[in-house]
Amino acid sequence: MKELVIWGCGGHAREVKHLCDILNLEVVGFLDERAEMKGKVIDEVPVLGDLKDISLFKDKVKVVCAGVGNPNLKKKFVIKTINAGFKISDTLIHPLVYISKKNTLGIGSIICEGAILTTNISVGDFVIINRGSNISHDNTINDYVTISPGVNIAGNVMIDEGAYIGIGSSIREKTSIGAWAVIGGGAFVKNDVPAKTMYVGVPAKFKKFLQ
Repeated sequence: MKELVIWGCGGHAREVKHLCDILNLEVVGFLDERAEMKGKVIDEVPVLGDLKDISLFKDKVKVVCAGVGNPNLKKKFVIKTINAGFKISDTLIHPLVYISKKNTLGIGSIICEGAILTTNISVGDFVIINRGSNISHDNTINDYVTISPGVNIAGNVMIDEGAYIGIGSSIREKTSIGAWAVIGGGAFVKNDVPAKTMYVGVPAKFKKFLQ
């Protein structure tokens, strides 16, 4: 694989850098749209600026777009990266992940330490499955979804594009999470969640509509 640059320079981007170190992949910099971040050094890695600042290296690097947990930002950075002609990084999987060969994985995703993905699971593009998450059989996780640390998802669950599943939450079998929905940390989802809504609590209840 070519050298990598990672979108973002916050906590999750640093986690991705840590994963790259474990995989012996060289990260040459972080990307950040904020002009004031350019030139800073974070965890011994420089913030290179925006894509335009590394245009001369377009053919020498691949870009990790899932360096931010916010699904909307992920999608924005993916579109921006592809439109600028940069190549997308491969899906990065921590060596301490259990994942069945019967699963399918898209491009540009991040699967972190201790995650378990059993059988017949479909993972889309630019998905984040964070540390210690347990993903059961026959689940579909669509593009841009973020699954926070310690999430438990039972079997036959559909998580649609861009949903955000909060830390330590659980999702009952045979339920669906709508596109761009948010599940609050520690929630227990026992019924379907509509698109662009936030559900919180035990059991999870409607909190508000999202834009």
